[in-house]
Amino acid sequence: MFPLREIRYVRLGTANLGEAVEFATQILGLQLVERTSDRAFLRSDHREHTLCYVAGAPAEHVIGFEAADGVSLDAVADMLGQARIDAHWGTRDECDERRVRRLVRFKDRNGTAIEVVERGKVSGWRYFPARDAGITGFSHIGLHSGDLVRDEGFWTGVCGARVSDWIGDAALLRINPVHHSIALFPSQRVGVQHVNHQVESIDDVMRSYYFLREKGVRIVFGPGRHPTSSAVFLYFQGPDDVVYEYSCGVKMITDEANHHPRQFPFSPAGFCMWGSKPDVPEFRS
Repeated sequence: MFPLREIRYVRLGTANLGEAVEFATQILGLQLVERTSDRAFLRSDHREHTLCYVAGAPAEHVIGFEAADGVSLDAVADMLGQARIDAHWGTRDECDERRVRRLVRFKDRNGTAIEVVERGKVSGWRYFPARDAGITGFSHIGLHSGDLVRDEGFWTGVCGARVSDWIGDAALLRINPVHHSIALFPSQRVGVQHVNHQVESIDDVMRSYYFLREKGVRIVFGPGRHPTSSAVFLYFQGPDDVVYEYSCGVKMITDEANHHPRQFPFSPAGFCMWGSKPDVPEFRS
């Protein structure tokens, strides 16, 4: 198994780059770092970028993870080979575009493109948002899964993630002390199901709730509180059928020896302890 330190970035295909950038800056509240004819790079924290929109097929998603300190990418490539997973080294141009020293690319069992990178760049300048949404950082992703048991086995058995809790058979997986960095949800699709950014407080969640309603953005779940991670949340619809989430107050798991994953029902009560009901296909039983 190879340990992962954090999610470094997510790359999302988009049918309309201009609209995606406008959403990310004016609605979501990210900082535009660079834009070319077919790429847009955006920041949400100390990392040089955390979200990249790529003009093209909306279903083409890539998730970049940074390997933990002391883990050689050569060893990662060897482990992937032992697991009979086809892996490729990124070209120099690909590494430069992602602002990393090296990367290895492969696909998970569901067909989602994954990159494990080495020495991702951070910015010497503080994150300065286009809109003050209170964002403190890019935190986690939800993934589509055609086979929850199979995909949980891949992320735990090959990539070293640990199960924090289950909602039905949907696993919430951690790769560091944060309750989860990866959440698997039943779906026949491939790629990213939702993108989460942490905000500073419940006040930021509620301010954005009213702001998004005023702007005509469709709220698909919340405000509410997850009984699993204890986070206060708000989910809303973004471009190209990707859902975005703000949350705050996520649980940290620092005592590995005494943490035991809990089983929650795959029902509204398993997703929200306040009574909010999701209008999200992957969250409905």
